[in-house]
Amino acid sequence: MAIFRQYIAPLLVVLVFVFALVAVSARIFLPSDMAAPAPIEEVEVSSQPTPANLPPAIQNSAS
Repeated sequence: MAIFRQYIAPLLVVLVFVFALVAVSARIFLPSDMAAPAPIEEVEVSSQPTPANLPPAIQNSAS
């Protein structure tokens, strides 16, 4: 068990850190359009639900 705590666990931590560092640094080499954040679509929010959007059980009681 001491071998795991002294050698294997720290090695796993370092490997995960290096993998994360490489993954984050890879953005430098992406084309400029892929390195940008994803576009946000405009979402229309309605305050009053229409009967077509209600589940069938609620739709029957609302009519």
